[in-house]
Amino acid sequence: MDEEILGEGEGESLQNEADSTETPLQAAKPSVTSTSSRKLQLPEKVVTYDFKRPERVGKEQMRALQTLHEGFSRNFAASLSGLIRSMVDVRLVGVDQMTYSEFVFGLENPTCFNVLRAAPLEGNVILDINPSVIFPLLDRLLGGGKEKSPQLRRPLTELEMRLVNKMTRLFLSELHKAWENVVKLTLSIERVESNPHLVSIVPPNEVVVLISFELSLGELRGMMNLCIPYNSIERIAGRLTANTWQAYGKRAATDFSRNQLSRRLAQSEMELSVTLAESTVTMSELIGLKVGDIITTDHDIGSPLEVMLGDQRKFEAQAGALKGKKAIQITQVVEPQSPVEDPLGHGTPDGGST
Repeated sequence: MDEEILGEGEGESLQNEADSTETPLQAAKPSVTSTSSRKLQLPEKVVTYDFKRPERVGKEQMRALQTLHEGFSRNFAASLSGLIRSMVDVRLVGVDQMTYSEFVFGLENPTCFNVLRAAPLEGNVILDINPSVIFPLLDRLLGGGKEKSPQLRRPLTELEMRLVNKMTRLFLSELHKAWENVVKLTLSIERVESNPHLVSIVPPNEVVVLISFELSLGELRGMMNLCIPYNSIERIAGRLTANTWQAYGKRAATDFSRNQLSRRLAQSEMELSVTLAESTVTMSELIGLKVGDIITTDHDIGSPLEVMLGDQRKFEAQAGALKGKKAIQITQVVEPQSPVEDPLGHGTPDGGST
């Protein structure tokens, strides 16, 4: 086929014709571009997603876990205070999601690393007790704690482990009660390790729920961490709603709880006072009183005395002596008055003063 060679004028005319043909398309193109550019300028909500820390537990489940363990922390603080005979404050610090490797590498070494079994949940659960609080607790449990002891960083001895086991079982008992409305857990201790890096209950990248508590014993503070793998609670995640934890703390009182409360109230100290008599004297008579003077009153010697417990009239008594000391003998218990008789709450109308 013979090749045709276009002249300079013919080439320019073909180029102009092509440009005129593309002009309508090019004229319409800016309108499309302007529309797409307007769409790109619209504000969009961009959420960063970290594939290393996926959010697998819903917000409702996280709120339920937080509220459930807030009630647990208060009950555990009361039980632990009774065990060591000293005031301990337990506060929920937070409920977070993270990978198992992040949890382990954030712990001290050595520590008290308890591997728990929580049937019917699958797998294991971890309870970690920080050494900064575990040794002061042991010191108080053994009768010490009056003087501040140095911070210890060593594994627990065999004897110390048995004592810590008592506190751990107390923790498990209260945890069983806290989870009762969600699932009835059978909790037990499988083993205790001092090096957390030697224990792998789930793969390193597996998501876990970390529930952190702060224990305060006087000026000392330390952490307790409860680690629950997500695959352990995945089957019961639907039960972790507002309806499951609202009933927590509203259990009926048992004989054990009544006796425990009675024992603690029995050790409370209250001021007890007795009104012997009342009289009115002038200032000149008061200034003129001397040793041996007798003040007469309108109170009959046979009339009962008022015994005040705090600011409440509680008993009636008779004055006397016992073994050479002044004493009173309780003769009657004063029944508490109904709010109708004293609507303003100013105490009993006939209450005496000391």
